[in-house]
Amino acid sequence: SLLLIISCGNKYTEEEINYIKSIEELRKIKNEFMKNDPTSPFNYKGKVEFHELNYFDVDPKFVFKSKLYEYNPKDTITIYGTKGEPRKAVRFGYVIINYENIKYKVNVYEGITKSGEKYYSIWFTDKTTNKESYGVGRYLDFEKHDNPDYIYTIDFNLAYNPYCAYSPNYSCA
Repeated sequence: SLLLIISCGNKYTEEEINYIKSIEELRKIKNEFMKNDPTSPFNYKGKVEFHELNYFDVDPKFVFKSKLYEYNPKDTITIYGTKGEPRKAVRFGYVIINYENIKYKVNVYEGITKSGEKYYSIWFTDKTTNKESYGVGRYLDFEKHDNPDYIYTIDFNLAYNPYCAYSPNYSCA
């Protein structure tokens, strides 16, 4: 809300205020899904007590632009689920983000769903991991485009916890 934005001492442009409101609305929709949808981790494999999802405040400075730089060759790696089972993923490429004048290379992984579809994702940990945020880390969905010059928006305000953060019935990478 506007009152919250001003009270935090931050001054945002009207465009940034609209952006913040849009992310807050997406978060409300996700809360409703997680609370009520039969396929959410709170309902699917045995009822788990619902609690509002935790988020950091929306901050426009956590939105970055980058090309996708593909690795050549691409490494197939083994990652382990939280229940110890091995999974294969491809370290497909990386994006570069510049935060507070430091450049970070952030890996983009290619995986295969159980139904055989490819998906792309960023899995990350940061200084909040296991303190203020989930200990396994957080995820960002990544929609790959065929144009090698495409400029991606990497929005860490859209980061989310994997399902295993909410129910022990799930295993997460």
